Amino acid sequence: MVNEDSKSYRELHRPRSEFASRQAYLEHELSIMSPRRWRINLPYRDYRFEAEDWVPAMAATIGKIVMVAAIVAAFAAPLGLSNAFVIENARYEMLIAALLFVVIFSGVLIPTANLAGTHGPLIPLVPIIVASGGHPMALGIMIGVLGFVLGVFKGGSLLARLTSDGVCGGLLLFLGFIGMTSQIKSLYTWADGFDMGYVAFAVVLATIIMYAYLEHIGKRWLAIPLGAVLAAVIAFALGAPFEFTTEPGLPNLNPAYWWGDDTGWKLGLPQLHHFIAVAPFAVLAVAMWSPDFLGHRAFQHLNYPRNAKKVIMNIDDTMCVAAARQVVGTALGGGNIASSWGTYIVPAAIAKRPIPAGAVLTGLLCVVAAVWGYPMDLAIWPPVLSVALIVGVYLPLLEAGMQMTREGKTSQSAAIVIFSSALVNPVFGWSLTVLLDNIGIIGDKERGQNMTRTDRWVIPSIVFIVLCTVMAGIGMFPGIPALMESFRTLH
Repeated sequence: MVNEDSKSYRELHRPRSEFASRQAYLEHELSIMSPRRWRINLPYRDYRFEAEDWVPAMAATIGKIVMVAAIVAAFAAPLGLSNAFVIENARYEMLIAALLFVVIFSGVLIPTANLAGTHGPLIPLVPIIVASGGHPMALGIMIGVLGFVLGVFKGGSLLARLTSDGVCGGLLLFLGFIGMTSQIKSLYTWADGFDMGYVAFAVVLATIIMYAYLEHIGKRWLAIPLGAVLAAVIAFALGAPFEFTTEPGLPNLNPAYWWGDDTGWKLGLPQLHHFIAVAPFAVLAVAMWSPDFLGHRAFQHLNYPRNAKKVIMNIDDTMCVAAARQVVGTALGGGNIASSWGTYIVPAAIAKRPIPAGAVLTGLLCVVAAVWGYPMDLAIWPPVLSVALIVGVYLPLLEAGMQMTREGKTSQSAAIVIFSSALVNPVFGWSLTVLLDNIGIIGDKERGQNMTRTDRWVIPSIVFIVLCTVMAGIGMFPGIPALMESFRTLH
């Protein structure tokens, strides 16, 4: 009898008609896949396209438009650049991501690396980075180099291994709650701007009912497309203003234009002092990757069958791809700050789909949106944007966090990470709670006893001290002036 482990995906694939349910078929697909790491993976030989793959692709495209525009706008405002610059650079970044990385890496070469997306948590720091004399290219190159080093030496998987379910679950709960409430608040701010606050109420209420019903019938993976359509229809029917303004076309594809002295960013190439100015922020940005990546992989563990280990996201490979994407995108003239693509991996895990097929479709949709132009207007319309993020990212974060913190031992760590994250930020909360959890002050004490001394307190202590030093230096501790004098006037 031939061992099934030696059979190819094509040999093990069975048609949907042989399974009692759609879920059983999708879980079987996950269990028989065997991605070829850093080798060519082809559709129908190594994986298949399913209807469910369009859901994470749509969510990822909406999220990409919004997040890239937000981070480029955060750079553009203090630099005095126009909204037209923001739109053109965002379109350029979408083409870079789609054509050079999403399809080639996550879809073909390394299907266990999540798509390289946008570093949302860093957006509030961008004005401070610019005010401190930072240069977008200097920041991007430093983040890419540091991230690549961390990935090559498997630092990401090490930090993930040292993070317990309680700490991870608490992070998910904190990020989910903060994200959901911020989106609801922004939706009301938008509706109140034209004296129609009831539009926001109607959209959110309808979304709650829709999401509950989808949970009831086991079709939660449909929440993003249905939610986006429902929000758009309700808002438009109630008279909310909307118009298409972005016309079809291609952005300028010449890197020399983007890094010219009088064109594009109008900054020229960075000098040594620019790299020195962004160094603390680059360290902090890469430090944020580990808890971010860990939370994304947790969704796969919670939604995939136990025998689907071969398709689980590889944190170190994802870091290497994100780092490479950061350096290349920055060198070409883009303003994106890279990280793991959360608006893709979360709905993909919920839909029980592996990374590669949806990655190919995401690349296609990003190209269409960037070239056509009009989908960008619809994706950033507040009701569509907020609902897509709530049902596609933040509600699932809350649900996953609750599942990971059911036991008393994990709930202790979860409470502390939420408390300390609220005090400073999730990076501080994660690093402090990992240290407290591993040395046995909180959480599962037996877990800490089974660790080596290095894993238990040496590495967590070093990480905590380094991160606190960086955050104290640039003034991220509330009520405490920055240790570095050049940052004291920037807050």
